[in-house]
Amino acid sequence: MHLEDDETARIRHDLENRKITLADGTKIPAIGQGTWRMGDDPFKHQNEIESLRLGVRLGLTLIDTAEMYGEGRSELLIGEVITDLRDEVFLVSKAYPNHADRKRLKTACEQSLKRLGTDHLDLYLLHWRGATPLEETVRGMEELKKAGKILRWGVSNFDTKDMEELWSVPGGTHCAVNQVLYHLGSRGIEFDLIPWQAAHHVPFMAYCPLAEGGSLKNALLHDSSVIKIAQAHQITPLQLLLAWSIRHAENQHIVAIPKAGQPEHVLQNAKAVAIRLTAEEERTLNLAFPRPSGKVPLDIV
Repeated sequence: MHLEDDETARIRHDLENRKITLADGTKIPAIGQGTWRMGDDPFKHQNEIESLRLGVRLGLTLIDTAEMYGEGRSELLIGEVITDLRDEVFLVSKAYPNHADRKRLKTACEQSLKRLGTDHLDLYLLHWRGATPLEETVRGMEELKKAGKILRWGVSNFDTKDMEELWSVPGGTHCAVNQVLYHLGSRGIEFDLIPWQAAHHVPFMAYCPLAEGGSLKNALLHDSSVIKIAQAHQITPLQLLLAWSIRHAENQHIVAIPKAGQPEHVLQNAKAVAIRLTAEEERTLNLAFPRPSGKVPLDIV
């Protein structure tokens, strides 16, 4: 996809102005690139390569993957993408919960690094909780960090009680990020998890911000309020959903990681960072898709 230099510069400038700061001072963009189900179809391979590389060029420099995605195929794809871009990319991968003990965590990390063609990850996450005690996993993560194989670690799909338990184990407060499902139709984390993490200075990574992989996507995209507000901004409903997910990114420290396997979709995602919703528009969307009034189970795809 050909973009004029001034358009690329404008998008990069918008992304530069909406960055989230991690505990160690590292800044990451409010929108990154997810890669779930990428690398699975050989016929999509070139488009996916071009899409991820375009994203990096535009400033979507955070790329998220996992050993689970295609059983390593996503990591192999990203390895091709970042061959000459590694220094520009904030690279995230995730470990299976059955690899969460110290020995298997080390092996899983090394295998991910090999597939990705790099000597370190910027962030390594436990994909979800399993049977391994958190204290054991934290020790394994800290050992990987000490060895230079990862620069920081975090968790994924942790609810408030999980985070509280994590905070109670030695080294648990070193957790850099919690990656959870979050979109306009799934707002359960707003009741207690967002306040807890804000109080403990733990940023979020919102996966499936466009309701990918769930049953609500069509309902969201065809909702009259979503359509009306998108039309007012001259954007697509998908761009509106993405803009909504990071509407308070700077205050709540939320990074969204939508997947886009087509260059034109990457461009739309990148442009969404400049969209600001009015208070009235937020109220309208709150009426259509209310935040929870009580605790609900953590939504997972």
